[in-house]
Amino acid sequence: MLSPEAKQAVAAEVKRFAADLQLSDAQKEQLHTALEHGRERLEEIRKEHPDLTKADVIEKLKSVRGAARERLVKFLTPEQLKKWDAEVAKAKGFLGVG
Repeated sequence: MLSPEAKQAVAAEVKRFAADLQLSDAQKEQLHTALEHGRERLEEIRKEHPDLTKADVIEKLKSVRGAARERLVKFLTPEQLKKWDAEVAKAKGFLGVG
């Protein structure tokens, strides 16, 4: 179960990506579900390993990233996926991970 703050963060991301990627209502719902799942996994990792640094958490999430992208491939168009990948690459660069 996500905290209210996590739910707000997911909703904000869905709203941002919905505009950037021009998502349909059905795609918005699917993205919301995918992002919630990812956020839940992040919270699980933090709960299981409270001593992890942010860099360690990011490293652990790399293993889940492939599965998350596979879910997106099922409902994003090739052009939307290209834009998604560009946003993810920018975020990685910002975080200093690759």
